[in-house]
Amino acid sequence: MIDLNQPPPIIDHELYNKEGDISISVSSSSSRNLIIELNGENHGIEYPVIELDVHELREDGDRALSDSSDEEMVTEQIEDSAPPSMIVESTEIVPNQQTDDQGTIRGRKRRVLTNAERWAIYRTLLAKSVNGKLKLNTTKEVQHMYNIKNVRTVQRIWKIHKTTPANIDVDVSSRKAKNCGRKRIEIDLTRVHEIELHRRTTLASLSDALGVSYSKLYRLFKQGFLRRHSSAIKPHLKEENKISRLRFCLSMLDDNSMVNDYKFKGMYDYVHIDEKWFYLTKNDQTYYLLPNEEDPDRSCQSKNFIAKVMFLAATARPRFDNDGNEIFDGKIGCWPFVTEQPAQRSSRNRDAGTMEMKAITSIKRETIKSFLIEKVIPAIQEKWPRTEQGETIFIQQDNARTHIPSDDPDFLAAISRSGLDIRLTCQPPNSPDFNILDLGFFRAIQSLQQKMRARNIRELVYAVEKAFYDYSPVKINHVWLTLQLCLKESMKLGGGNRYKIPHMNKERLQKQGCLPTQI
Repeated sequence: MIDLNQPPPIIDHELYNKEGDISISVSSSSSRNLIIELNGENHGIEYPVIELDVHELREDGDRALSDSSDEEMVTEQIEDSAPPSMIVESTEIVPNQQTDDQGTIRGRKRRVLTNAERWAIYRTLLAKSVNGKLKLNTTKEVQHMYNIKNVRTVQRIWKIHKTTPANIDVDVSSRKAKNCGRKRIEIDLTRVHEIELHRRTTLASLSDALGVSYSKLYRLFKQGFLRRHSSAIKPHLKEENKISRLRFCLSMLDDNSMVNDYKFKGMYDYVHIDEKWFYLTKNDQTYYLLPNEEDPDRSCQSKNFIAKVMFLAATARPRFDNDGNEIFDGKIGCWPFVTEQPAQRSSRNRDAGTMEMKAITSIKRETIKSFLIEKVIPAIQEKWPRTEQGETIFIQQDNARTHIPSDDPDFLAAISRSGLDIRLTCQPPNSPDFNILDLGFFRAIQSLQQKMRARNIRELVYAVEKAFYDYSPVKINHVWLTLQLCLKESMKLGGGNRYKIPHMNKERLQKQGCLPTQI
């Protein structure tokens, strides 16, 4: 209770909560009591005045503490017992504190003493004690000696000494558990090897096979104990296939390279050709929308018969000068297998007789031959660098049934008329990784084509051709280097194809000006 006949308090200390609408007034007098008054309205405070006994708060043998120490202890008890809405912020600035732009003081976390420090403090207190009691302000001296923020930490260590019976050794070590909380469930990940691959396609199926929760398995995946792998089906190779692949790799070695440091040819005299289907749209498409935006509606007559066009592409290796300037982009051409036909009947989109583009869905050997003679050879004659005229040019194709043999008479007659020394060669069977178009070029231009909207065959042809000619020649050169890396890895496996394409940081080497032209 508050005695109004007593003299006024000597020290008044007022703290405020974060919102600034509740104040805590701490008053200390010469008596043994401290009076705390909580000032605020409409905060559900049932007892706005609290009276505390200072002597009960002390936990050591000090006869008296300073007023500031009293206030520290009272403030700690208020902070521990106050509701969340009455959290008090300290305005005392201590070393290593920083103040942000809003004026909020952000200090470091309270230091947790090690067991060595706690024992050192205890021994210091024992040395300063007289008959098991401490002199006035001894705990504060030890606090400053060990640079401890709160004197209560020293007092608690001394309290352990006072409360320990005489027949039991004093132990001032930290009583905090080394491993708090629920113990982790250890999972033997070596069991994963015993689980069949078809049960490891998703984390849910793998967790079911291991008998652990999905969340636990997901945490292990995020920590790097499991990895995700996308497995692509590769062509099956027989022994004769491996032998032919190995011979092909050996034929690509540069005869001018050193005996102990073999390198592949620059492949500047090769033109790779191949065909690929490009579709008007994909079955599944991902979009990023606003939360309140309506989902897009995509429909077609049949998902199994989406409009598509086959293209024949021919690409050589680009040329650059010593300063990195482009001399030849390597793009021979990209031609769609389409025809122009008049519309047989009228519709809401066009009148009868309007010329419209139709895709050739049945590609035969005669079609491929006509494209080689009428499109590929004239394009090479037109775009090939003038400084390399007269040198042998190799056109490499795969072993598809629709491709013509190297000694086709019509093809040889067209070459003789062009005046070029062109030879038609075939890559090893079941070896799409030995052609830069299948290795990465087609996938790259398909990604660019899918970023453009196409509603009909004509727009699809325009999108594919634009993607072909917009693709960077620098990246085409990188694909040619990747081809040489694939040849090298295949040779290590005796012509096999179960290898990982190595990375050599081509873009970084390109910026540094030390990108090799041969591997």
